[in-house]
Amino acid sequence: MTDTAVKPRTATTTAGLRGTKWNSDRLPADVRMTAHALTTADKAPVTGYLFERGGERTVVCLMHPREMNVTQYLVPDLLEAGVAVWIQGARSPGNDIRLEHEKALLDMAAGQVFLRKKGFEKTVLQGTSGGGPLAAFYCEQSALAPEARLRKSPGGRPIGLDTADMPPPDGVILVSAHLGQGQLLLNCIDPSVVDEKDPLQSDESLSAFAPENGYALPPESASYTAVFLEKYRAAQADRIRRIDAFALESLARKAEARKRARATGDRDASILAAWTPIFEVWRTDADPRCFDLSLEPSDRAYGTLWGANQTASNYGSVGFARVCTPESWLSNWSAFHSNAGMERCAPAITQPVLMIEYTGDNSVFPSEANRIFNAIASQNKARHRIHGNHHGRPINPDRPNGQILAGQAIATWLSEHRFS
Repeated sequence: MTDTAVKPRTATTTAGLRGTKWNSDRLPADVRMTAHALTTADKAPVTGYLFERGGERTVVCLMHPREMNVTQYLVPDLLEAGVAVWIQGARSPGNDIRLEHEKALLDMAAGQVFLRKKGFEKTVLQGTSGGGPLAAFYCEQSALAPEARLRKSPGGRPIGLDTADMPPPDGVILVSAHLGQGQLLLNCIDPSVVDEKDPLQSDESLSAFAPENGYALPPESASYTAVFLEKYRAAQADRIRRIDAFALESLARKAEARKRARATGDRDASILAAWTPIFEVWRTDADPRCFDLSLEPSDRAYGTLWGANQTASNYGSVGFARVCTPESWLSNWSAFHSNAGMERCAPAITQPVLMIEYTGDNSVFPSEANRIFNAIASQNKARHRIHGNHHGRPINPDRPNGQILAGQAIATWLSEHRFS
């Protein structure tokens, strides 16, 4: 008897834009790349890289709030489609200590101002993964009158969006865009943590990795009950709220010290007003849907964006939200305070939108892709479902490379909308 069934597979690591590198052989021979040092409206330095072949009217702009990937896999296809490509970094690439999504909007705005002054007639924002919610957030704020924009970040920091030049884009391309960092963490944070200061303690009744709760070793699928999942999801929200409370308490103490220092000149108060606690958030890779493949069935393999070894990703030094400040936690990772959520911002997107969903994504599940697409207000929106993991690489080796298919779909959309 011949076994023709597809063997269970485990996920490869795609977090941090791993697996998004281009094949340099596909770059057009006549492309030229220039680097540009920009200054934001609040005087922060940012860097952008412009790819051109000459004569392009439209530039597609790629930016992620935290990652910087100049060799992104879509660049060759975009250039072949007849548009220029702008890849920009935020002011604090690679970490969450300084990142606040509100400030990242000023970073993106600096790039948009530069590109308009350079003579491009149209700009299209392209958001991959966490770049999608950032693009949606930019669309929302740039569409508002300056005085109506957000004045402060969730941590209370003045932003300066009301005085910044924020040219609205002409189109939006979303590729494997998730619901936002806050919602992503709400779904994958481990609720069995008992004490944030001692992450080795666990409440095993809330562990997705306890066999008695339905866990199975990879690549076999786990099987959780509805009762366990209901309790699990509620405990995840409780853990987020506890960290929220710590962050808000820290900021309230800092604000009170600042007020006291101004009134009295007290040195101890001045020190406390300047002090920003940096804290760790452990065990943030435990979304049950990544281990129980019967939940929201898709083409995905067993595991998460960090692979299939959750001992390493939960307890290791690298992971989502691992090192934060109160300000960065509230702006980036709190599902209850972050402004950069797709469902909050997508109703403000009125530009033409192309959304590409990979059917084996471990961080954007079918119901979430539906929620994102339905939230987009634009009457001119299209959606493509392509086989692949979070960054389009085939999960089954006999399937085509989804990155190539995504590039083809984008090229067609750009042509149909007269961007190229």
